[in-house]
Amino acid sequence: MSDGISIDTSSFSKFARDLRAVAPELKLELLREMKQAGEIVAEDARARSDWSTRIPGSIKVSVSGDSIKVVANKKKAPNAKPIENHGKDGTFRHPVFGNREVWVDQRARPFLRPALLAHREMVVAAVKRAVAKALEKVHSHA
Repeated sequence: MSDGISIDTSSFSKFARDLRAVAPELKLELLREMKQAGEIVAEDARARSDWSTRIPGSIKVSVSGDSIKVVANKKKAPNAKPIENHGKDGTFRHPVFGNREVWVDQRARPFLRPALLAHREMVVAAVKRAVAKALEKVHSHA
């Protein structure tokens, strides 16, 4: 899905590798701060899906290398992906209780993409601050 924030991360990936080699504790601090930035989106997505009993609790943030992911766990909330409908309003079709002979339309209720769009600038700024802070600490150790 290309609805996320796109940033050229090639130099960031090298920075992350160098950071891990030079100062592993700084790498962990950077990952923690990146996860906090992702939590901004996750908290909003949980609020936007509070009509569901399963979706809010399934929304988690993970950070790996140079990416932050905010996702709804499909095992805990199997209906989250169809309801998200790729972040678009409208309807989606599904079989009634798995019966492929009977299909119905259901209103989409996007929660992840709207949360991302609402906080995109804030998240980018938080990640930039975290990277700048880590760079500053790496340079002061050198």
